[in-house]
Amino acid sequence: MTGNVSVMIFTLNEEIHIEACMDSLAWCDDVIVIDSFSSDKTEALAIARGARVFKRKFDGFGTQRNWALEQIDIENDWVLILDADERVTDELQNEIKSVAAMENNPVGGYRVKRRFHMWGQWLKYSSLYPTWVLRLIHKDKVRYINRGHAETQTVAGAIGELRFDLIDENKKGIDEWFERQNRYSRKEADFEIHEGEKIHSLLGIFSRDPLKRRQVLKSVSWRLPGRPIIYFLYSYIFRLGFMDGKAGFMFCLMKAIYQYMIVIKKYDQKQQSSSLKAIPYESLK
Repeated sequence: MTGNVSVMIFTLNEEIHIEACMDSLAWCDDVIVIDSFSSDKTEALAIARGARVFKRKFDGFGTQRNWALEQIDIENDWVLILDADERVTDELQNEIKSVAAMENNPVGGYRVKRRFHMWGQWLKYSSLYPTWVLRLIHKDKVRYINRGHAETQTVAGAIGELRFDLIDENKKGIDEWFERQNRYSRKEADFEIHEGEKIHSLLGIFSRDPLKRRQVLKSVSWRLPGRPIIYFLYSYIFRLGFMDGKAGFMFCLMKAIYQYMIVIKKYDQKQQSSSLKAIPYESLK
């Protein structure tokens, strides 16, 4: 359907966010919610606003997205991928519809800048804006691969960039944020240990592709001593996080703590592996 876009929202207990997210999608004729068996009112609220709801146990961001793209009857060729705490502005909406209406478009997916809000304000500097994420995709040209707690993509065709921002504002509070980081840091630690032997060319730092630059910088950061401190100084001083005021200081500190959680869990995992190797085989029988 030329000019029309489907939207996929991935949820787990998102009753606090789902209404605002869907209100920003009133222009869309096909909203699909993939829910990981929420125990709150997420499903009912989504259905009340006209969404089609499907349920699947979460086993990774990449596999969840691939399942939705391959198993659900999607009405339109172009799909906007969202989390429930994200909102589409009027400017982004118009740009997305314009892109979807293009004929013979060689692009397989479009990146969008995510504008992160917390404590009622846009954390422009401390969130390292602009953070680019691939979110507007052609349903036949993009597939996902699990990567630590997140995912990466394979794209058949060119990758474009949209001008206008996607709003990201999580309202679940600081306790839930740290609960999520605890889960994410375990997955990230396991991923870094698994990928630790791979060497990425440092020339990637100079790539024009922001996602490639980010990948190389992250792989370098894995090996740096004092990683949490370096991250804090980078985000708060070099990337001007202090310009966001006290909220910027708090957020940079939170992200540095997340880096420390990864470091601790990598150490713990390696120590456990070393202990198992030290146990004589006969004692394991």
